[in-house]
Amino acid sequence: MDRKDLYKQMQAKRSMLCVGLDVDFAKMPECVKALADGGELMFKGEEFRGKARSIVEFNKAIVDATAAHCVAYKPNLAFYECYGIDGMRALDATVDYIRSNYPEIFLIADAKRGDIGNTAKMYAKAFFETMDFDAVTVAPYMGADSVTPFLGHKGKWAIVLALTSNESAAQFQMARKDGKPLYRAVIEEMMSISTPDNMMFVVGATKADKLQEIRSFCPDNFFLVPGVGAQGGSAEEVMRYGANDLGGLLINSSRGILYADGSRDFANVAAQKAAATASF
Repeated sequence: MDRKDLYKQMQAKRSMLCVGLDVDFAKMPECVKALADGGELMFKGEEFRGKARSIVEFNKAIVDATAAHCVAYKPNLAFYECYGIDGMRALDATVDYIRSNYPEIFLIADAKRGDIGNTAKMYAKAFFETMDFDAVTVAPYMGADSVTPFLGHKGKWAIVLALTSNESAAQFQMARKDGKPLYRAVIEEMMSISTPDNMMFVVGATKADKLQEIRSFCPDNFFLVPGVGAQGGSAEEVMRYGANDLGGLLINSSRGILYADGSRDFANVAAQKAAATASF
């Protein structure tokens, strides 16, 4: 999927929303958690029991409710890895469900991988070939050779951490390198080894005042923007300062949509929240 394909989906849905599928069993509605004590779920010939069953059913309900209002889903790997092999099987089933029912959706593995080239090559294979994601988040701390293996897969993307939304981000990202903040040095270096059709940058919504500045020297790349909703970022400000002629933004909301309601009506409430977030 290239930028134009992504923009077509944005225009069709009038949305820049990416829903983060950060599934926390403890925060699920009781009606979904109760499924863990029930029978088996059969999906694509596989059996899911216990928490894995609840995760798959919860994700399917959220996806069915929100797919008309978003252009991307972003499962965070930690929320599946913490449940071991069952959690990873649930992630695989979630990806398969989205691919089978909503093939236009852009899928991001929020894995934040960052290692030397030979290892990065295997990470790229895992996410792009074995699991069929469109993009994976990548940490650039080890330099360009830890990122380039993600750029050799046609139609796939590396999403590089640049200016993140967490409170302590400034400890390193605002440090000066050759007279400029480190996040700018990272973005400019990564732009030199990539194209706007295979690289995006993470720029947090809580740093909305920086978006206009970053857009001035990075005009064409998409930004993945976390921090809207529960972390206090404003989707309206993000769109005002960060959009470009091809959209240029994937605005992520996770907890504010997934756990907006704890009743049996949780999916309908999630749909309402999704429709009201990052729409234009």
